[in-house]
Amino acid sequence: MNGCQGDPHFPLGTIETRSFPAIPSPSLALDRLNSAISELKANPPSSTSGIIRLQVPIQQQIEAIDWLYAQHQFLPRCYFSGRGQTSNSSDLSIDYTNGNDQIQSEHNLVSVAGVGSAVFFQDLHPFSYRHWKSLKRFLSTQCPLIRTYGAIRFDARANISSEWEAFGYFYFMVPQVEFDELEEGSMLAATVAWDNALSWNLGHAIDALKATLSQISSVVLKQRRQVPWTPMLSNNHIPSKTYWNLAVNRALQKIRSNSALIKVVLARRSTVITATDIDPIAWLACLQVEGENAYQFCLQPPNAPAFIGNTPEQLFHRKWLGITSEALAGTRARGKSMPEDLQIELELLSSPKDHLEFTIVQESIRRKLENVCNSVLVEPKKAIRKLPRVQHLYAKLAGRLRSEEDEFDILSSLHPSPAVCGFPTEEARVLIAETEVFDRGMYAGPVGWFGGGESEFAVGIRSALVEKGLGAMIFAGTGVVEGSNASLEWDELELKISQFTKLLKLEVPLEIKS
Repeated sequence: MNGCQGDPHFPLGTIETRSFPAIPSPSLALDRLNSAISELKANPPSSTSGIIRLQVPIQQQIEAIDWLYAQHQFLPRCYFSGRGQTSNSSDLSIDYTNGNDQIQSEHNLVSVAGVGSAVFFQDLHPFSYRHWKSLKRFLSTQCPLIRTYGAIRFDARANISSEWEAFGYFYFMVPQVEFDELEEGSMLAATVAWDNALSWNLGHAIDALKATLSQISSVVLKQRRQVPWTPMLSNNHIPSKTYWNLAVNRALQKIRSNSALIKVVLARRSTVITATDIDPIAWLACLQVEGENAYQFCLQPPNAPAFIGNTPEQLFHRKWLGITSEALAGTRARGKSMPEDLQIELELLSSPKDHLEFTIVQESIRRKLENVCNSVLVEPKKAIRKLPRVQHLYAKLAGRLRSEEDEFDILSSLHPSPAVCGFPTEEARVLIAETEVFDRGMYAGPVGWFGGGESEFAVGIRSALVEKGLGAMIFAGTGVVEGSNASLEWDELELKISQFTKLLKLEVPLEIKS
């Protein structure tokens, strides 16, 4: 059922979460869900539209990525993992409603994996306020774990290429079957959604959910966090290094001319063909090793490649009226020793070029937040965010929205940020469209989730599009400002994709000139 086809002004008749007592194992949880669905079918609600989540806590610590791997390529599927203790979303207060009884409980949600779609959201037009209202129609503050997971294109005005066609302008899904990894324990959930006005009644929805549950595997094994050596047949960079140098120098000429352009972010797509198929979930599991202070995600609609990533950049996190965002810019490698790492950090903090790039990002986000917030606090104003392979300049911004209705304005205003597009936005966007000869698709676009009283989006960088039989398209970008050097920016691209290329055991990637 495509929720975008419903009337966003007509509320659902039922939005409900039913929670059951905790049990020892995933197989018993699956049995309990099947029983609950039979009970729901025998005693259905009278409303003509609704969404009901059935959830069973599991007294085992199981990782969501391992559960997803066990589901054998079931599509559609999604995965989203926060940033542990650095993520504000780790403290999640949940109200469970079971009949007339309300049980107050608190869980720390670590990551979520889902397969099948109880309801999805996709349209032939760019993501708009009406789409956001259609999506919010299925969400409620009383059911905080009913969420829609998905992504939005970087540039809605660019033509959609064949590899991104199944994603459309945006794709969001409420999983039919969901596995929640908690700090203490796990949870298996099933969600059913219906709307008679869309010719999808509760009976159809229950039958579809039962069909999905019949394919769910309860045998979940711990996956290795490394992949076997995979021979690489080719690695095709678009643009090649020669054309990259020309593009960067052309951008610098534009910046130095009388145009308003101050910064532009140029990207590269590296298409890797391997002798054996790449499993996107196995790759994602390996990226978790690199995942400190980063989000991991996977989104794969039906008949589509998997969009996976390990991104350090938060677009925004909203909880009620509170909102946070981050400025992230400037990149250096980590040092091989603590003294070397500290020296590199000091060079990054004192670099005029990187300070300019960082200030552009920070000030742009601050101004956009001030348009919808009563006040904005920037703290720290300039610090270092360290990741396993790289380190960045970093600032955190926080504000208080005047209204929760401002959530759509925040999303459409903050994206694209100067960190992935440039500044001013329109001048940078035009130059990107004139320069890049591939479709960014969801790369550098918003990726995350909407909930009833909370939502969180990362920026889809450090990402790849992986398809069985076709290898992987790995994306990376770098900011060009006054003082940039084309050769050094190319080296930065190589550094940013190294978390992927190390999975292929590559020492020196083979480049095909294009």
